[in-house]
Amino acid sequence: MEELARLAGITVRTLRFYRERKLIPPPRREGRIAWYDDHHLARLRTISALLERGHTLNGIAELAEAFDHGRDVGDLLGLGAPTEETPVRLTPEELADHFAGEVTAENLAAAMDLGYLGTDGDEIVHISRRLLDVSAALVREGIPLAEVLAAGHRVRAHAEALAELFADLVTRHAPDSDLGRLRPLAKSVVDAELSMALDRRLSEEP
Repeated sequence: MEELARLAGITVRTLRFYRERKLIPPPRREGRIAWYDDHHLARLRTISALLERGHTLNGIAELAEAFDHGRDVGDLLGLGAPTEETPVRLTPEELADHFAGEVTAENLAAAMDLGYLGTDGDEIVHISRRLLDVSAALVREGIPLAEVLAAGHRVRAHAEALAELFADLVTRHAPDSDLGRLRPLAKSVVDAELSMALDRRLSEEP
């Protein structure tokens, strides 16, 4: 326990408090010996990063409880609606392979804030295979993961506004229509507009 606290940069008293609040899973026990591992250390560093970003211990405890009991990331965020995205399960090592040198406590906390990442036992769950692949591709192009996540946060805000616009359009003019059935139409409009916007931006390049 003392070694774990030292590596995490916290006091043993704080570590005991986190254990009492069930913010970290219990250690593996062999007789009277309690063994902590890299997963406990990663959880503690994530807790520290979340606290630095303004999260409360109660909020972090709710996240930890949900993750440790295998709740789906979408359920955790209240996203119970059907989705076309496919979650991906990864070991910490596989996640590190996707983003070599970029998997820091700060980036993990930012990804959790966005709802991109959750944990289920020893596995990490990414909410979307497409977002994982695109994020990794951007990092391979030399864009820092922190910047990719910051851009994702901004895109999220625009996407929410677009979804609200389309839902309002359907509600006002076609209230009997199935919004899910019309979903591909909304995606096609956004995809076409984004494609043309990129064409305009590329044509402006010297």
